[in-house]
Amino acid sequence: MNLPNKLTVIRIFMIPLFVLVLCLPLSWGSLSVGGTLIPVVQLIGALIFAVASLTDFADGQIARKQHLVTNFGKFADPLADKMLVMTAFIILVSLEKVPSWVAAIIVCRELAVTGLRLIVVENDGEVIAAAMPGKIKTMTQMFSIIFLLLNNIFFAIIGIPIGEILLYICLFFTVYSGAEYFINSRSIFTDSFDK
Repeated sequence: MNLPNKLTVIRIFMIPLFVLVLCLPLSWGSLSVGGTLIPVVQLIGALIFAVASLTDFADGQIARKQHLVTNFGKFADPLADKMLVMTAFIILVSLEKVPSWVAAIIVCRELAVTGLRLIVVENDGEVIAAAMPGKIKTMTQMFSIIFLLLNNIFFAIIGIPIGEILLYICLFFTVYSGAEYFINSRSIFTDSFDK
């Protein structure tokens, strides 16, 4: 259990904390931050999500730089990422901040690509590396979730719905990068027909 794996485990344990803060009927009032009124539970939820997202960035960097890549890390790191993001989008639907059809597309894409990666690893023994569209998708996902939880902090005062803008950029790259993964891995499926 090296440091990157510990960070991954911490991220997994932060998910139920994130859910409890946002889903329990807590009434802690609201705060005005940067001219935006934000419910305290959403502020705490955004902080938990931001810290969890930073552990995602940190564990990958440490694992690669210090050559601490393990099978547990290869399995648990992407799983923790998807669990965190999918949980956040489901909660945002319940808070009426994200349309259910957008969350459904994002969740379905994440599950489909995860399944594809498992097939590729099983057949080729290689992990599909994230391409640039996938990285843009991940970044816009994380920032859209934070801004939606924080009611578009700093941007609301000038009337720019930054959370929603990032959400639809994220949706575009979700579909685009998902299609790219399947197109680039289509030989996996054609090989199975040839056999």
